[in-house]
Amino acid sequence: MRPKVLIIIPAYNEQEAILSTACAVEAYGYDYVIVNDGSKDDTLSICRENGLNVLDLPQNLGIGGAVQTGHKYALRYGYDIDIQVDGDGQHDPQYLHLLVEEIERGADLAIGSRFVEESRGFQSTALRRLGITWFKVLLGALTGTSVTDATSGFRACGRKAIKLFSESYPIDYPEPESIALALKRGLRVREVPVSMRERQGGQSSIGGLSSIYFMVKVTLAICVVCLANGRKKK
Repeated sequence: MRPKVLIIIPAYNEQEAILSTACAVEAYGYDYVIVNDGSKDDTLSICRENGLNVLDLPQNLGIGGAVQTGHKYALRYGYDIDIQVDGDGQHDPQYLHLLVEEIERGADLAIGSRFVEESRGFQSTALRRLGITWFKVLLGALTGTSVTDATSGFRACGRKAIKLFSESYPIDYPEPESIALALKRGLRVREVPVSMRERQGGQSSIGGLSSIYFMVKVTLAICVVCLANGRKKK
C-alpha cells in the first residue's frame, strides 16, 4: 500500500512563487497544505483566489511555528509521511519521490542534501556554506552522525518524526536543532542527494549580520538539546 503523503509549504511573503510552487507539487500528485505565516503581502489572497489548500495563521510565528503547524495537520489527518517544501520555489518537486523512498526504507527523517554526493545545483552564499560545514562538524561531534546539509529545509518525516515534531519543534532556524533532537531521541536520520534552485521570490531571513546571530544561536541551541537529551539512543 502506498503511504499517505502530505507536502507542507510554509509561506511568509511568498507572493511571487507560492502559486507556481503549489501547482508544481500538485502536478506530481501529492496532497499539500500551505501554511501562511501571517504574510503582509498578497500570499493569502493568491492562495484563496486560486483555490489552494491554505491554513492562515493570524500572526507570524516564524518558520518553526509554521512548519510545526504543518506537522500537527499531518498528524491529525493520518498522514504517514510529510515533506517540507519551502514556498520560495527553491525545492524541486522532482526529488520528492526520493525522500518518500528513503522513509519507506526505514528512515524517520530524510534530508534532501546538496552535498551528500558531488555538489549540485544552487550552493547558496559562501557564508551560508561556512555555516553548513560548521553544523556538520558540530552535529558529528555531539551526536556521532554526520549531516552534510543540516540547514536544508527540504526534508521528509515518517510517523515517529511527525509525532515528535508536533510536540516539540524549534521556533527560529529550526533545521539543525531539530536534527539534533531527532538523533538524540533515537530517530534514524538519513540524507538523499538533491539539487536546489535559487529562490524564485521573497527574501531570505538569513543574511548579513543575521548570519552571525544564526550560527551563534543555533550552536547554543544544539548544545542545549544534546545536553538535555543525554546520549544518543541506539
